[in-house]
Amino acid sequence: MIPENILLDYNAEEISCDKGQTLFSEGKTAYFYYQIKEGEIKMHNLTENGKEFIQGIFKNGKSFGEPPLFGNFSYPASATATKETTLFRLSKENFITLLKELPNIHLQLTSILCNRLSYKAMMIKEVTIHPPEHRILTLLTHLKKLNNKGKNIYTIELTRQQIAELTGLRVETVIRTIKKLEIDKKLVIKNRKILM
Repeated sequence: MIPENILLDYNAEEISCDKGQTLFSEGKTAYFYYQIKEGEIKMHNLTENGKEFIQGIFKNGKSFGEPPLFGNFSYPASATATKETTLFRLSKENFITLLKELPNIHLQLTSILCNRLSYKAMMIKEVTIHPPEHRILTLLTHLKKLNNKGKNIYTIELTRQQIAELTGLRVETVIRTIKKLEIDKKLVIKNRKILM
C-alpha cells in the first residue's frame, strides 16, 4: 500500500507480533495506522455466545483499521495476528500529515476503503438473505476476482474455519456445502485446497 520508505520518512516504527497477539480491541480508541510488512492479521468480532465473526483477513503489504482514524469513532472490531507478523505502525498525526502531503497515496487509500465498503455491503446481503451455497460462492468468487491476477485457476488460501467465520456459517455447514459445490462442478477440491 504505502511504500515502506515513505512510511519510514514519516517516522513509522517496525513492530513484531506473536501469533494470537491482539493489536487493538473492539471499542478502543485508534491512535495508529497499521500496515503489514510480513504476516497476517484478522479483524474480528465475538458474539455474545463466543462465536467469532471475521470482518477481514489482511496479509503482506495491506493496511487495516483505518476508518476510526478518519471518523473519530472507536474500533468496530479487534485485530489479532494469526501468525508471527511484522508491521509498520505510524502515529495518527503523522499519518494524516502524510496523506495531506501526498495526495496520490490519499487517493489510493480512498479507493481501497471504498472497495472494502463494497465487500462489506455484499457480505451483509449474503449473510442476511442467501443460503450457504450462495454465500460461499460469492465469497470465493470475490476473492478470485480480487487476487487472481489473470490466472485461469485460483487457489483459495482460506481454511474451512475461516470461510465459516467470514460467512457467518458453522464449520460443519461449510464442509458439507463445499462438498456439494464440488459435486455440482462449481469448484474443485485438490489436496484439501479449493480451486476455482
